[in-house]
Amino acid sequence: MNERPVHLIVSDDLERSRVSVFFRLILAIPHLIWLGLWGIAAAFAVIANWFATLFAGQSPASLHNFLAAYVRYAIHVGAYLLLAAQPFPEFTGAPGYPVDVEIAPPQPQNRWKVAFRIVLAIPALMIAGALTSGGARSYGGAGSTYGLAAVAALLTWFAALARSRAPRGLRDAVAYGLSYSAQLDAYLFLLTDRYPNSDPQVAFAGLPVRESDPIRLQVGEDSRRSRLTVFLRLILALPHILWLILWGIVVFFAAIANWLATLVRGQSPDGLHNFLAAYVRYQTHVYAYLFLIAEPFPGFLGRPGSYPVEASIAPPQPQNPWKVAFRLILGIPALMLDSAYGSLLFAVAVLGWFASLATGSMPLGMRNAGALGLRYAAQAHGYLLLLCEAYPYSGPTVPAVAEPAPLVSPAAAPTGL
Repeated sequence: MNERPVHLIVSDDLERSRVSVFFRLILAIPHLIWLGLWGIAAAFAVIANWFATLFAGQSPASLHNFLAAYVRYAIHVGAYLLLAAQPFPEFTGAPGYPVDVEIAPPQPQNRWKVAFRIVLAIPALMIAGALTSGGARSYGGAGSTYGLAAVAALLTWFAALARSRAPRGLRDAVAYGLSYSAQLDAYLFLLTDRYPNSDPQVAFAGLPVRESDPIRLQVGEDSRRSRLTVFLRLILALPHILWLILWGIVVFFAAIANWLATLVRGQSPDGLHNFLAAYVRYQTHVYAYLFLIAEPFPGFLGRPGSYPVEASIAPPQPQNPWKVAFRLILGIPALMLDSAYGSLLFAVAVLGWFASLATGSMPLGMRNAGALGLRYAAQAHGYLLLLCEAYPYSGPTVPAVAEPAPLVSPAAAPTGL
């Protein structure tokens, strides 16, 4: 059986036409109308496919191909509308678009899983809500889409108008959402028995390695969880939440002092930098514990190397005074994305709570999705606190070869959720 029966292929070159970007929503209207009409036929086809797969144990080739073309076309339209690709799509869902999806031929499926497919898909729909506010069906009503992909697309719109080019991180954030959407649609439409995988590191090929980032996330533990501490996680985390709030009050004044000092000196003073870096590290420890990305109870000081999920923060470096002066304004896009990633982190934590209670383990895909949210939060907060000048990288990445413990092991890559 194909290990990845549904996978996204991204060959986009990031170049954008300012004119087509500016009028993208208007230009996409014919596709949205056709997608809605095709969706009506697809709805009846899905019902027919459900009965056929339930009795035959496998989707008929004709229905499978029709629905696969619809899912492919929906991804093309989504990629065009959300600025993940530049060319105007064809209306047939034919393969070859710069953001495309490959769907394997029909395979035997478990009849019990087919019978209860809608119920089984509820967790995946929750994750899709954080990533794209649904699957292919949501593209017919773009105004109701507020997930990570939509926020990244909005920011891409401004960036592409200014530079005639889509930022790689934003494009990849959209593609991550589209990858999960394609998997969800294929699962719901009974094109595959494989549960959608939320792991950003296997969303599509060619993700970058960001070794030079001044703030990086290291994840160095397995996914096993104690059912007792998982059940009581929120209560156990209360002392840390309280301490984080109290520490945050001091950080507010330290951040103002650091802003003034960095504006005058062109570099954050060591004392203030170390204090604020410890806060960001501690915040990462607490969030990792609270949202089940890590298991051990954290310390209260944010010491380097003291926790399995660690924000590695570089020493102070010279910074541009103009970027320092307008840091809060420059940080608005990062805060928007941080909020979107926060929704993803919350969704995987809720689902991970139930999964960990049932299995004693946090699903690897969800853990890695949560780790992506934590990494972006650490980079965004570090940027706003003037710990570095590098803007947060908005897309998923893969760990460097030299990392002691990668976020995902090759053997576990196909794990669902």
